[in-house]
Amino acid sequence: MSHDLRFTRSALLQQRAHHLIPGGAHTYAKGDDQYPVLAPGFIERGHGCRVWDVDGNEYIEYGMGNRAVGLGHAYRPVVDAVREALKDGCNFTRPARIEVECAETLLDLIEGAEMVKFCKDGSDATSGAVRLARAYTGRDLVACCADHPFFSTDDWFIGTIPVNAGVPEATRRLTVTFRYNDIASVRQMFETHQGQIAALIMEAARADEPENDFLHEVQTLCRQNGTLFILDEMITGFRWHRGGAQREYGIVPDLSCFGKALGNGFAVSALAGKREYMRLGGLDHTDRPRVFLLSTTHGAETHALAAAMATTRTYRDEPVIEHLYRQGETLRRGLSQAAERHRIGHLVKPVGRGCCLAFTTFDEDGKPSQGLRSLFLQETIRRGVLMPSLVVSYAHDDEAIERTIEAIDGALAVYARALEDGVERHLVGRPSQVVYRRFNTPPESDATPAMAASR
Repeated sequence: MSHDLRFTRSALLQQRAHHLIPGGAHTYAKGDDQYPVLAPGFIERGHGCRVWDVDGNEYIEYGMGNRAVGLGHAYRPVVDAVREALKDGCNFTRPARIEVECAETLLDLIEGAEMVKFCKDGSDATSGAVRLARAYTGRDLVACCADHPFFSTDDWFIGTIPVNAGVPEATRRLTVTFRYNDIASVRQMFETHQGQIAALIMEAARADEPENDFLHEVQTLCRQNGTLFILDEMITGFRWHRGGAQREYGIVPDLSCFGKALGNGFAVSALAGKREYMRLGGLDHTDRPRVFLLSTTHGAETHALAAAMATTRTYRDEPVIEHLYRQGETLRRGLSQAAERHRIGHLVKPVGRGCCLAFTTFDEDGKPSQGLRSLFLQETIRRGVLMPSLVVSYAHDDEAIERTIEAIDGALAVYARALEDGVERHLVGRPSQVVYRRFNTPPESDATPAMAASR
């Protein structure tokens, strides 16, 4: 693994990208501001758990397309299924047979779900669930968990975050929030907005596990208040359990939303749920108004559904989930042991389930530090590992895990020195920034990508 990486082509592409694309990328989590200056700007190709940037540098990758690639890049059974579907076309005037077959395949895995509609991204699925709940209940308010970072690009959620420019104030007032593992906050929310909340949406878990039967208590309150209980399984689905986190925790929501790993990187997501609610988007009911539910030109492209079927069958037939947990726990131990060796185990710690591992980067006062996070990323990148998280895939073998732990150990040695003599002596250029900030930081002191590339 080289410590002497060059990013010349990336720097040139970054200049062009920012001229043509707001933010320089089509996903804010992939933006330049989320990484140190010494980082690959563009990925050329990937195979398994490894990727190569446009300058030819090789990395063991984690996060895997923001958790969308659970089996590994270019996973052969999925690619073969996509190729087979594409040779006969991908989009027609009437539905394709694979739409029924894929629905049956997914619903076989999701306990309690009776109907499903496919779409392209998580925002479509969660917003479809919200619209359905509002139509069913005749109410306007939506409740979402304030401790879960992202539910949709649509106004009903974006209005709750600092980057809410462009969302009307009237729309912002239609979403209320509660705290995770704080049932009192949920109860208070329902008391404050009696008879007004159409839907409550949350992830089953993030870094923290549900405590004191929290999920079931929330569901009980939803039932008592006539509110639909929605689980966002974009991340937990196909990681916590092949049947989703709902299977892991033994709870059946009214509606649930799947995406990301559903197609191993191909664009497909799903809104699944009980027939009582989903039928309102159909053609057969006459007792309620129709719901215009997820009508998308590309939502059921045959190659994407072929990818979803191949992916779900792999999860069904192979020990994917077990592998994710095993490799993640090995990483947890490796990071923890390395941090303890460098006497910073209280500052850099693995967090979350082994199947979906992240890490903390604190300063000497125990406060989150973007500077130290950037330095940690910079130093692992120099050692051939691209790890905004430690989210593994089915392709992360023992060798990859071992090399990653070695890279982490080397990076933490630099981290420890930076605590003594200052981050600025080790970090090249500006630190990364949080996505949810109301204004951009003035660029006066920032080192540009082009300057950094020459180092």
